[in-house]
Amino acid sequence: MRHKSLPFSKQLAYSFGMMGWSVMVNLISVILIYLYLPPSDSGLPNLITQVAVFGIFNVIAIITTSGRLIDAIYDPFIAQFSDSSKNPKGRRIPIMKWAIIPSFVFCFLIFYPLKQEESTMNIVWLVIMLIGFYVSSTTYIIPYNALLPELAPTSEDKVKLATWQSIGYVFGIAIASNAFNLTDFLQTSFGIESRIMALQISILIMCLLAAIFMSITVFAIDEKKYCVSKPHSVPLKQALIETLSNKRFLLFIVADFSYFIAVTIITSGLLYFVTVLLQLPETLGNKLMITMVLVSFIFYPIVNYFSKKIGKKVIVIVSFLLLSMVFLGIYFLGKGNVNPELQIYSLIILAAIPLASLNILPNAILAEIIEKDTLDTNTNKEGIYFAVRYFFVKIAQTFGIALFAMFLLYGKDVGNDFGIRLTGILGFVLCLLAAIIFTRFKELKKR
Repeated sequence: MRHKSLPFSKQLAYSFGMMGWSVMVNLISVILIYLYLPPSDSGLPNLITQVAVFGIFNVIAIITTSGRLIDAIYDPFIAQFSDSSKNPKGRRIPIMKWAIIPSFVFCFLIFYPLKQEESTMNIVWLVIMLIGFYVSSTTYIIPYNALLPELAPTSEDKVKLATWQSIGYVFGIAIASNAFNLTDFLQTSFGIESRIMALQISILIMCLLAAIFMSITVFAIDEKKYCVSKPHSVPLKQALIETLSNKRFLLFIVADFSYFIAVTIITSGLLYFVTVLLQLPETLGNKLMITMVLVSFIFYPIVNYFSKKIGKKVIVIVSFLLLSMVFLGIYFLGKGNVNPELQIYSLIILAAIPLASLNILPNAILAEIIEKDTLDTNTNKEGIYFAVRYFFVKIAQTFGIALFAMFLLYGKDVGNDFGIRLTGILGFVLCLLAAIIFTRFKELKKR
């Protein structure tokens, strides 16, 4: 029997957890490569070697890949621990509480290298801090996502709660994108001469804000009051086999995998698109993110409406196709006589349309897959499903960051930008592939 339905205030509180997590992961996505491997005219020092390993791998690509792989391997274990937890206060939130402070500490320390110059010590430091952050943030986000199908009983409830979750994620991106604006403010208002020091203070402030947001969810939602769930006793190996045997889930994962590689490329490359391809100031990134957020919000109710009328599958496929066109547009940024700001704003507005649906519907679709599996198997494996999904998301993000960093070997500066442009072609192919794969997905009929 279900506990009390989730009121609006609690749905809002749930979205804050995603917003806090989003701030942290997007600080890393947007700034990490730019900080450690900056363009020549950024005013930032090189912190690690730019020498290619075996001629194709950047050191930064190897570092981020290693950290993400360790994190991805850890996912199923925290999921199993959460799914089988018998804590009288709940299976999810007690675990999430312990993850907030270490996530905060490791996140801001990533951007505090030991040396303000190229150094091997910075490489070692970055590896340790990244692993610490990924493990601690995973300890928060896997149980957090596993709450969604437990808090939202119907298909419409799942879409609604996933919408709030998406709003939190997009706001997190918008906040993280303000890092350079806050950096400029600190430099001009407090006379901080060192740009890297001002950037580090900005990141510390944002990480603290993110930790507060994550705390709102764990202290505002009473899991025992709003969730009905039971710990499962299925061994981890068996749970993983059962999860990966779900054909609908596998199709979902493959399309999701392609999408997240593409999105990670565009997130990692935004500052390069703005400053190198268009030769605009890096602070424009904030205005672009605000524009994307506002346009996305316009389409959120439209996505909710049409998901009821025509289903989620068609909307997801069309969104993938639109996003592939956005990536193709990246290749042509800065070419011709078109105003640079008009080019990037047009691309961002176009991107906001598919991202509105792709930020909402995948989690709602996955929640329905989990609900069907629970009814079929009579076991609650929410955490395992989200762990497997996030295992592939993290592998995809790892590939995205690594591929972007590797492409930079072929040009990352004004007048030598071919590597940056190639990322647009790669994103186009990946989103087109995701659309084709998702055509084979069978959407469940409404009960």
